[in-house]
Amino acid sequence: MVKNNIIEVDLIKSVLSEIQVIHDKTPRGEHPLWRGLVNGDFNKRQVCELIRQAGIIPLHNHLYHGALYVVCPDPEWREMLAEVVYEEGTGQLFAEGVPHYRLYLRLGAAFGISERQMWNTEYCPEAIAFRSYFHNICSKNFLEGVSAHMLGAEAPVPQVFNPVAKALQKQFNLSNDYIAFYTVHEEADSEHSDIGRRLLERFAVTQDDKNLVLKSVRDMVNISNVLWNGIFKKVEEIQ
Repeated sequence: MVKNNIIEVDLIKSVLSEIQVIHDKTPRGEHPLWRGLVNGDFNKRQVCELIRQAGIIPLHNHLYHGALYVVCPDPEWREMLAEVVYEEGTGQLFAEGVPHYRLYLRLGAAFGISERQMWNTEYCPEAIAFRSYFHNICSKNFLEGVSAHMLGAEAPVPQVFNPVAKALQKQFNLSNDYIAFYTVHEEADSEHSDIGRRLLERFAVTQDDKNLVLKSVRDMVNISNVLWNGIFKKVEEIQ
């Protein structure tokens, strides 16, 4: 039994290592969109467009975390997801009672973007495709959805959001309140640092399951890059 446990632990480590390789091959922070933001390459109008387009994630989060909660087959994991949905919707755990979508609207307000403008953004085709894909995968099979979401989409967040927050604060002289969306998510997502191991231990029972996890992460990284490419194109169109 001990031998089998050791083999399983080694297999989980192997899968997690493969997931890291996927991210290392396409590091989010090295995409021209995020690298340009951190380097201060964009003017205010360009940053406004970036913020509005990237709202396809935080302003529509109920389609992603919420869908995972609905399809989750495990009561303990539903409890964890309920906590995440609660935090996103209320901000009671990490954001001093400010819902995360409101933190994002606050960021927009720092750049003179009204709430009406944020909610009525004319999203680029890549953003619309991303939203459809993300909602579908989170509503489909739990292992696919949670792998795509937590191991694919959220994993790079702590490494990206901190430099973005610092860069925006420096370039546009923003207060801590205005960049709270980034700093809060860095802390909240770091709370789930061992989520990969726990997820694989509980749900990835067979080799086919583990292969599905890797495919889900790979697909999520790819569709995310489609989104970043689309937003970058929109940003470049603005002078």
